[in-house]
Amino acid sequence: MPEIKPDSQTFCFGIYELDAATGDLRRDGNLQPRLREQALRILLMLLDRPREVVTREDLRERLWAADTFVDFDHGLNTAINQLRAALGDSAANSRFIQTVPRRGYRFIAPVETKNRAGANSGAAAPAGNENSAQPAVAGKPADLRASHALLSEAHELPSVSSGVARTLFALVQIMYLSFYAIALARLAKVDAIFATSKFALVVVVILFVSAAAGIPTRLYLLAAAIFNYRGLTSKFLKLFPWILPFDELWALAPFLLITQIHLGLAIAATAALLYVPFAQRSLLLMGSKPPDDSSQDNE
Repeated sequence: MPEIKPDSQTFCFGIYELDAATGDLRRDGNLQPRLREQALRILLMLLDRPREVVTREDLRERLWAADTFVDFDHGLNTAINQLRAALGDSAANSRFIQTVPRRGYRFIAPVETKNRAGANSGAAAPAGNENSAQPAVAGKPADLRASHALLSEAHELPSVSSGVARTLFALVQIMYLSFYAIALARLAKVDAIFATSKFALVVVVILFVSAAAGIPTRLYLLAAAIFNYRGLTSKFLKLFPWILPFDELWALAPFLLITQIHLGLAIAATAALLYVPFAQRSLLLMGSKPPDDSSQDNE
């Protein structure tokens, strides 16, 4: 089968499609605002070499003529920022374009290519990679399923001030620390609440162990939010699967006060606390989406 020329290809990645011949970018099949020429050419270079580092030198040689007197770094950073804005991506939490410090950029999402007639010409991602693209379903990109995931992605959330997101995130950590401190301080009363149950000892041990693990974790996250640690969002996303079970367990904390607040209020408070772990995640994702990512790309 003859090789398909790049200008006759359509690249599919996530919920996006890019027609290499016309430069049309579509999201969920809907035409998006047209990319500027340099941004489009950079995107095509990245899509043509998925999972590979495209160096700044390669981009300079291919896209900026040697006799062109422009600020290359500024022009490249501006074009990358335009691409990220168009794709709902960010430097802090990359889903498509990853910055490789002091080297260049890498397209990290699975990529499929189709010819102009719509036939699949195979995934452009390297064979054997566990994250390589899956076959398309019903004529749509394979990664379209990602848009229907239970948890929101960064591009689906609005952006908020980083300071506001960190402040709210810090308050959540203080709330959990308060839960741990109160539960440990009232451990004898907690034991009394479950005195008639054969699981009383188990409940007390679970509270003690989870609080002992949760306190240093919350102190770290609180310090990270207050002092604006770099990479807080990515670190929290890695911790999230481990923290989630503990947070859901501590959503039952209002029942420890059932003799004071009664059953109805305990149920209402627990229902709200069940959402808090996901709110933490969303806060950090929204706070990591500044309007201009140029500061992230000045390597």
